[in-house]
Amino acid sequence: MRYFQALLYLALLFAPAWFLPSAQAEILRTSVPSVLLVDDATGTILFSQKADSAFFPATLSKLMTAEVIFDALKRREVTPETLYPVSRHAWLKGGAPSGTSTMFARINSTVAVKDLLQGLIVVNGNDSAIILAEGLGGSEEAFTRRMNERAAALGMAHSRFVNATGLPPAAGQKTSLQDMIFLARHIYRTYPEYFALYAQPSFEWSRVFQRNRNPLLGQGINIDGFAAAGAGKNGYSAIATAQMNNRRLFLAMTGISSDKQRTAETARILKWGFDNFERKLVYNAGALIGEAAVYGGTKGSAALKTVEPVAVLLPKANPPQLTGKIRYQGPLDAPVAAGADGGTFTLFAGETVVVEVPLVTAEAVENGGLSGKAWDAFVELTLGWIRKYR
Repeated sequence: MRYFQALLYLALLFAPAWFLPSAQAEILRTSVPSVLLVDDATGTILFSQKADSAFFPATLSKLMTAEVIFDALKRREVTPETLYPVSRHAWLKGGAPSGTSTMFARINSTVAVKDLLQGLIVVNGNDSAIILAEGLGGSEEAFTRRMNERAAALGMAHSRFVNATGLPPAAGQKTSLQDMIFLARHIYRTYPEYFALYAQPSFEWSRVFQRNRNPLLGQGINIDGFAAAGAGKNGYSAIATAQMNNRRLFLAMTGISSDKQRTAETARILKWGFDNFERKLVYNAGALIGEAAVYGGTKGSAALKTVEPVAVLLPKANPPQLTGKIRYQGPLDAPVAAGADGGTFTLFAGETVVVEVPLVTAEAVENGGLSGKAWDAFVELTLGWIRKYR
């Protein structure tokens, strides 16, 4: 099977007013080495700078730890009331003796999953992470294997985890801003009942009251979720989401030089994203936007359609010309059912990916029999080599 591509020049599909010259939109410049800013509703990438570069996630690893627990809760493998024991290992490595962020779980006690999640998310407890890992996985090592299995299943191709906390030493533990943004959006969309924990202002355990350890909360920039990592070999890092005027943005950054810069750049970049873009509908749900070649069918192609509305955020001033690319693995073998996988449709502004969405077949194509397959085989042998593919 080959990957086929087709280019669509979308300037022809939109009202000309979209592309009339106007005042130049504000250009974002930042000294932060790696940044990714995404609009949640459309998936539009508003700003990207070294977003696929690998970095050590440190405590941001706990987003993956939380996702594994959320998934187990959703599948009723455990319940919020399930009790897990506090082992000596969890207490020493992540509890009061460790000198790291902790929920202060007492050694040899038991703690409910719902309380451990608050310890993990609200106060960034390393003991919480290890207790959850040992409780669900049997050991932190086994749980880490599960983290990697979940990451792979979710498509987080740049991520690998070796512990549940992000504490060093953790040779080989890595991720990318792309993967972290994807994970954050997945948590927000899939587990809304647990997402609220990321904005919970405080948590008390063992008579120790602690405020939420995310320094970006309460800064007047409408942030209501996710985490920040302290200085390490990658500098400061942050994953944040904020909502304003019925729009939600997700921001990921790493390589920041100081806590002060992290707060300032988070506020500035989010404000830029909210102020300078507006939503434009490109295609309605079910819109026909191309065809995929079919091998051995009663017809030589099948129409492709969008699954959901395709919308993007474009600069309010001087929006760019967009191009689209359809990419699918083909030709499709007949018979082809309506609603079958039809590849992806990617929108570009210049060479920058703006958004990528799935496509499905809009019609069924029946098997054309031996004569149809013979003719298609002849065509493929004689002409297939000149098609543009990769």
